[in-house]
Amino acid sequence: MADALHTLSAAELGRRLAAGSLTSRDLCEALIARYQVINDKVGAFTHLDQADVLAQAAASDVRRKAGQGRGPLEGIPVAIKDNIAVKGQPLTCSSKMLASLVSPYDSHVAERLRAAGAILYGRLNMDEFAMGSSTENSAIRKTFNPWDLARIPGGSSGGSAAALAAGLVPLSLGSDTGGSIRQPASHCGVVGLKPTYGLISRFGLVAFASSLDQIGPMARSIEDCELLLNALASADARDMTCFGPSDRALTPAGDAKKLRIGIPKGFLGKGVAPEVAAAVNAAIEFYRAQGCAISEVELPSADLAVPTYYVVATAEASSNLGRYDGVRYGHRSASAGTPVEMMTASRSEGFGPEVKRRILLGTFVLSAGYADAYYVRALRARAKIRAEYLAALAGVDVLLTPTVPTPAFKVGEKASDPLQLYLEDIFTIPANLAGLPAISVPCGKSGHLPVGFHLVGAPLSEAKLLAAGRLFEAAHGFAHQQATL
Repeated sequence: MADALHTLSAAELGRRLAAGSLTSRDLCEALIARYQVINDKVGAFTHLDQADVLAQAAASDVRRKAGQGRGPLEGIPVAIKDNIAVKGQPLTCSSKMLASLVSPYDSHVAERLRAAGAILYGRLNMDEFAMGSSTENSAIRKTFNPWDLARIPGGSSGGSAAALAAGLVPLSLGSDTGGSIRQPASHCGVVGLKPTYGLISRFGLVAFASSLDQIGPMARSIEDCELLLNALASADARDMTCFGPSDRALTPAGDAKKLRIGIPKGFLGKGVAPEVAAAVNAAIEFYRAQGCAISEVELPSADLAVPTYYVVATAEASSNLGRYDGVRYGHRSASAGTPVEMMTASRSEGFGPEVKRRILLGTFVLSAGYADAYYVRALRARAKIRAEYLAALAGVDVLLTPTVPTPAFKVGEKASDPLQLYLEDIFTIPANLAGLPAISVPCGKSGHLPVGFHLVGAPLSEAKLLAAGRLFEAAHGFAHQQATL
């Protein structure tokens, strides 16, 4: 049985743990053994404290034996993207700038996982400071797509998606600023959910663009994704943007077969690969056959989403990353004399090319004489995009599009063309700009490579998105799929 544990869902593992036919220690030992064989091929993890994992597992087994289990995640490993703080673990953001940083505290989501009895299982690779769409921008290592090791897993949460697709862990956490959960979920054939902005606390998430960033669950099935979401979503006074206890009630799911699904006009023609369009169209026809009402909706400002995002996100990144100056913590250059030289050299040595590019762009759009022309106009465009999405969602329950225009591309294929990489997020960015929940659900293959479709809902409609995904998943063979390695 131990050899097959990596193929089981988190829900099934929880049932076996509850029944006493499996211990958390046995589960973790099996996953560690697989990690030792597989991770060097895939590069999903940057750090795994095996002794700490086994100590957590032993403590979980003691609690369960004493009748003090903490819920459905008791004893289940959850791997965590390396921009989310876990006390005593590295918090590098896959950057040379923070290469030596060990977190002195737990993020809110880490606290929630501990309270649920979950095993906090290792650190996952990412694009540096969550800036990228391929996990090629990590300063630590590259991550590869388990379905084809010559291809990228997506980003910036590439390690989070690849770990699931490789069977290294049953659940993972990612962060999503413009699609960084959903895009790699699509490329790796797993489920990825970006929650409503404010549903999950950002306390302990290293900031990239604070008005866009969200932590979210990733899993190999809708059921597992929902288990993790329920554990993470709670009020937190330390995050002023997090909903209070009285403001976070989710909209009931209702009957998934009676959903009204909107298809944004023209979206399937926006550079979408034929095989991706075919898979998404097949998903649309499935919902139609189930009795869902399918209609076309207008989103006239959707083409503004990518340029708007890259003005707003880089402006916020420029501000947030100003704290890394070599003075208080992080990389400090040894080759400088004066304080100004030290700050300049520390930032030049500590940040990679993509982070520098975004800091420079963000500083430019905020600078005197240009802020009105770029940043203020981007904020107006953002408000317009949000208004149009909310208007469209007033007439339908969810919007359906591809998650990504194409399947996963080859490693290095777009490294010299940042604009092509930025267009990877053309369908996912609007949900971040508007603060809306969105999910990527596996729906097919392009050859051997996974393809996903994307659902966007009104604020706090996560239950509807999950219900729609569950309806599709139950009729197809994409739940719990893993690459053969």
